[in-house]
Amino acid sequence: MFSFAELCTKKKKPIVMGILNVTPDSFYDGGKAFSLEAVITKVNMLCSQGADIIDVGACSTAPGNTLASEAEELSRVRRFLPCVLEHSSVPVSIDTFRPAVAECAAALGVHIINDESGCFKPEMATVIKKYGCGWIFMHTGNSTSNEIVRYDKGVVSDVLSFFSKMRKQATGFGISAESLCYDCGIGFGKSRENDIELLASCDILTRFTPLLVGASRKRVIGELTGASDPSQRLEGSIAVAKLLAEDGVDILRVHDVKETVSAVKGL
Repeated sequence: MFSFAELCTKKKKPIVMGILNVTPDSFYDGGKAFSLEAVITKVNMLCSQGADIIDVGACSTAPGNTLASEAEELSRVRRFLPCVLEHSSVPVSIDTFRPAVAECAAALGVHIINDESGCFKPEMATVIKKYGCGWIFMHTGNSTSNEIVRYDKGVVSDVLSFFSKMRKQATGFGISAESLCYDCGIGFGKSRENDIELLASCDILTRFTPLLVGASRKRVIGELTGASDPSQRLEGSIAVAKLLAEDGVDILRVHDVKETVSAVKGL
């Protein structure tokens, strides 16, 4: 069984999760690692720069994109994931909302399922339990696309309620609480005001641990800094990562591992 508790004990917090998108259309790095040679280079780079986890995405959920079909996502996972696992010296996660993709990745040897579905799926829970993977829950406000959700009781309250519900359902399914991780879902089903409120409330959200936050190069960074292009959001992403680390966030999901590690390790 994969244990986030054990990982967080072994590694000095915050844990840095490096993003590796094997897609042609991800909002920042689409197409940059879409060959086996490029994937090997990226994995070696992420590990050498200090990534504690490598998060592989094979279906972009960026606003405005057309989702890849399940068949296409599975094809990318089968093509690239064995190469990632072979060359990575750190745990590997798969970023997906589809139980069939999670099953394929788990069978290949992935350590963590980074679940973007925003809900409890018995099919996904069955995969987690069968293979002993770690399970990251991401809050989406039950948004099924990119629409902004209205949170009548406030977004922080909704996120905390979601975390509590997911933990109860997962442990009730027989999955160890130590294998669970919680992601507040920056940019998913949320307005920029919602995103900013969550970023400012991570000291509250850390009552659920480990807490993961993925704000790297997202639109909220652009709105905070005035950088409209994701390529111009490095400095803002690093500044936010440092603030999140100071607030006790356990895992930072980032595009820029070297710069993030330099900024946050040892705080």
